[in-house]
Amino acid sequence: MFTEADIVYAVYIAVPAYIANSVPPIFGGGIPIDFGRVFIDGKRIFGANKTFRGLLTGLFFGSAATFAMGILVSLELLGLGLLASTGALLGDLFGAFIKRRLGFEPGAPFPLLDQLDFIFGALAFTYPIYNTTFGTALILLIFTPPIHLLANFVAYRLGLKRNWW
Repeated sequence: MFTEADIVYAVYIAVPAYIANSVPPIFGGGIPIDFGRVFIDGKRIFGANKTFRGLLTGLFFGSAATFAMGILVSLELLGLGLLASTGALLGDLFGAFIKRRLGFEPGAPFPLLDQLDFIFGALAFTYPIYNTTFGTALILLIFTPPIHLLANFVAYRLGLKRNWW
């Protein structure tokens, strides 16, 4: 069903994307990316939860994971990981933008969008250069929601998040 290459590339994309996406709630805060501005619908563009500190720490830690993978496996992974980290963070921002348009408050659950927005972003950024296969994308789309929910539950139990989703 899935090739070994599909699985390997899924891991190479997932590690920096998951790390980049999980760090902002822990180290974020500060100045919101949207500077408190509203969109034409009168609602915040991204919301107070999306901050420059969160974006930069997500990019830093996602890049650090990429660098570690590059040293351990292959320096060719540096580009893939940097694209996956950046795409994950921008995918999460896009998800927040959609949630604000639909009237969801920051932190409110939106099943599947909350679990997959960052993976869609990572795939969108890695595909044009690395020709991510359908198998790799499918692995990420199948396994990310349960991994995301489990990670959020653990972070909630450790007091790192306000809600379990």
